[in-house]
Amino acid sequence: MNVRPFRDIKRRKTKIINVGKVKIGGDNPISVQSMTNTLTTDVKATINQINDIAEEGADIVRVSCPDESSALALKEIIKHVSIPVVADIHFHYKRAIEAAENGASCLRINPGNIGDEKKIHEVLKAAKNNNCSIRIGVNAGSLEKDILEEFKEPCPEALVKSAKRNIKILEDKDFFNFKISVKSSDVFLSIAAYRQLSKVTDYPLHLGITEAGSFVSGSIKSSIGLGSLLMDGIGDTIRISLSDNPTQEVKIGNEILKSLNLRNRGVKIISCPSCARQAFQVIDTVKILEEKLSHIKTPITLSIIGCVVNGPGEAAMTDVGITGGGKGNNMLYLSGIQNEKVLTDDIVNKVVSEVEKKASELEN
Repeated sequence: MNVRPFRDIKRRKTKIINVGKVKIGGDNPISVQSMTNTLTTDVKATINQINDIAEEGADIVRVSCPDESSALALKEIIKHVSIPVVADIHFHYKRAIEAAENGASCLRINPGNIGDEKKIHEVLKAAKNNNCSIRIGVNAGSLEKDILEEFKEPCPEALVKSAKRNIKILEDKDFFNFKISVKSSDVFLSIAAYRQLSKVTDYPLHLGITEAGSFVSGSIKSSIGLGSLLMDGIGDTIRISLSDNPTQEVKIGNEILKSLNLRNRGVKIISCPSCARQAFQVIDTVKILEEKLSHIKTPITLSIIGCVVNGPGEAAMTDVGITGGGKGNNMLYLSGIQNEKVLTDDIVNKVVSEVEKKASELEN
């Protein structure tokens, strides 16, 4: 069912760039990214992790290339993955050239940290020759020395000044296929920097709260920071930075976009926190259903409500719904309409069956 959201977010209009087969900016969907944490030289482990990240719903993945062996390993890695690879480069310009020549779809660099003008020109030449875009990655933890001396500490103005400086470096070399990020581990600093930057450039913006932390704290920080910006229409691609499995980053990123009606992918579960009124174990049921329905990619809404207080109302707005009833007789709703009673022990199997049936209908 398509229920009209209370508020439609009007996205800021940006230029369109390509990261491999994925278009970033303009009216294109906001993409979700993650980053591998395997040794890039361990080709098999890196391929497996990228494929896990893609299966979870990532559109793009970033891979660190700290040395020549890592950059050269991209050639084999890219043969066995389905999503574009961004090469993460710091300081050494030759790593960027090698990455571009070995199949990277994008280079994450700070042009100002690459070195003299000749080295930057060589990187941009390799990027152009290999249809490779660039992400200018400004970070509060690695600002240029002169900018830090000017502003005394990382602040929104310092991050934006660094971004503008790096933009000019690329534009002066007639290179325009790039996106920009101005990340910080501080939520307020990040929000302010992105808001300022969005007023002075129309290049696509990559959003993130860097080094956000563990799964719980990092997810909350990222949701506040990225959610605030996305609601303002700012942001064309996102990455949730967590000290956790990269697939968790993708899961949280997709959930943020789904909650703002900016992306529809997979099963969106509306469930109650449970209380003494519940007719079945809501929390356990939801956990099981999340696992059993994780393979569904088609956008479907599912409500799991333990009693009749809010259950019928929520079920009226979802594709599939279960509302708890007395004596183990729970009501199944399909497309908002009462369909049949379901025994508590049969809830999981019945819901999985109906969601899979709905997904098949929508796909065909």
